[in-house]
Amino acid sequence: MIHLVLGGARSGKSRYGETLVRQYTALGFDACYVATAQALDAEMASRIRLHQDGRAMDDIDWQLVEEPLALTARLKRLAKPGRVILVDCLTLWLSNQLLAGNPADEPASTDSDFAITVATSSKHDALAQWRQAKAEFVGALNALEGAVILISNEVGSGIVPMGELSRQFVDEAGWLNQAVAAVADNVTLVVAGLPLVLKSS
Repeated sequence: MIHLVLGGARSGKSRYGETLVRQYTALGFDACYVATAQALDAEMASRIRLHQDGRAMDDIDWQLVEEPLALTARLKRLAKPGRVILVDCLTLWLSNQLLAGNPADEPASTDSDFAITVATSSKHDALAQWRQAKAEFVGALNALEGAVILISNEVGSGIVPMGELSRQFVDEAGWLNQAVAAVADNVTLVVAGLPLVLKSS
């Protein structure tokens, strides 16, 4: 079962995703939290701590897994009957992938050689590799056992950003969300903390 949860910044999408996880743990599922964020600066480190503190205070016994790049391979290993996985979030995974294409950046720690491959390629090659990684990710979703809840940002409702990389991010995020929504069993848009059902199995 794949459930895509979309929302803007501070929309309540992560909290809603955790509410869905709680419904599964009440049925006896074990819970796994897959974090795609990287603490590359103080502000992001503070955001990560905020999420960590929130999870520490809830009633879910989380297994935490950090995976900034090799998300598909990680989910294939983690998914199993009786387990619910919350991935937070797909747009940070996309950012990691796009930024890994800049040779000036150090590749993120991962159990895959994908980061090294991307970091040593041209920007064009990195974009092509991202699109291949996205296709592999979307293609793998319906074969995953158990329940997978995917959090993603809805970034297409604002103005077109300045800068090539920013525009590329918005385009790729929109296409990623469309591709995942097409194969997901359920899709929910969260606005101001309120879930709006877009697709239901």
